[in-house]
Amino acid sequence: MRNPFISITARHLLPAMAICGAIIPATAGAQDSQKTYTLFMGANISVNIDKTIYPVRDVNGSSWVVDMNGEQKVVSGKEGPINLKIVPGLKLTEASATIDHFKRAPAYSFANDPSVRLTRGMSQAADVNAGYQAASSQATAVNPAVIATASAGGAHGAGADIMAQDSAGDASQSAAAGTEASVALEEKQDVAGYDAMSVEFEISSAKPLENPFVVTMTRFHPRGSEPGTIQSLVYAKALNPIGATPTKVKFSEEGFPFDYQVVDFQVHLYNYGIEVATNVAEKREVMTPDQAFTYVRTTFIEGHKGSTMHAAAVMGELPPDFASHIAAGEYAEPIYVKVSKDGLADEAFADIACSKKISDPYLTSVVRNIRFTPALDNGKPVEGVVTLNLSRLGT
Repeated sequence: MRNPFISITARHLLPAMAICGAIIPATAGAQDSQKTYTLFMGANISVNIDKTIYPVRDVNGSSWVVDMNGEQKVVSGKEGPINLKIVPGLKLTEASATIDHFKRAPAYSFANDPSVRLTRGMSQAADVNAGYQAASSQATAVNPAVIATASAGGAHGAGADIMAQDSAGDASQSAAAGTEASVALEEKQDVAGYDAMSVEFEISSAKPLENPFVVTMTRFHPRGSEPGTIQSLVYAKALNPIGATPTKVKFSEEGFPFDYQVVDFQVHLYNYGIEVATNVAEKREVMTPDQAFTYVRTTFIEGHKGSTMHAAAVMGELPPDFASHIAAGEYAEPIYVKVSKDGLADEAFADIACSKKISDPYLTSVVRNIRFTPALDNGKPVEGVVTLNLSRLGT
């Protein structure tokens, strides 16, 4: 198995809140107008085990790796059919990768490859010929003794010619059998057709992806089936770490019926089980931080009509030196921030009543770079108070 799964809490700026895939990156640097987020149509992949859904976090060979209550479990198809659950949904992420020179083409599986089958057929024909030749040689080796015995009786000289003709006939039949086998093989190849798919591309990412894997989802129409019949094939492959320099990826997907017709094909990229946007993702839209936050806040409010909820942190970034402050023992105690109905915070307080203001310019800058979903009262945005444990943000 590859690198161990790292919890979302440890890898992202703030724990918990995910609005339509929105996440809080743990990258350093103040939020600015140059930073971009990507909204795209992603897919949440889970495995149904004993009627319980477990999210996929990695790929190990031909097996899926799921997060089962905080622990990794390898789910292999060798143990039986895998019940996958794939739920499409819009996601918002800062991480993005670029796929170039993408190619997809129908192909043959190894067992159905014409060259492999031809070689196998020729080998089988050669084995048949060898058997005939061995039988012929054996007959030839026996015949002289038979002829000699008969000649000693002085009566069977013609028998040798008959046996010789029979041996020549066997050799002729052997050659014919080999030719017929080759012709039959070629006809069978023409009937079989493609039953696999070849996929290749180059991929790169400005921000390193240490534990990536790719998932392709193909919807296809099987040859000979009724019009409108659609089946699906999901393929996953672990990739080497991805960086700014493009790396080549090439693989072959097997398991398709002969001469399948592709109806839809999608490529999804994940890193530690978290989906990463790509330039080939569906419904892709690049956003500024303000646009991204507006989308998250609006989607949250529309998705919780009539609900009463507390405010929660969803976006923001830590300054470059934040970890050093935490390592020095600063900000060990929880702080409290007032959150406006627009999801913005201004100052930090030492008590939940927000009566004891904390005079710390550095802390104030950290708080002001965090965005929140507002508190809701029967679905209506209202002011609220959020408790933040800053010492956990630097882990």
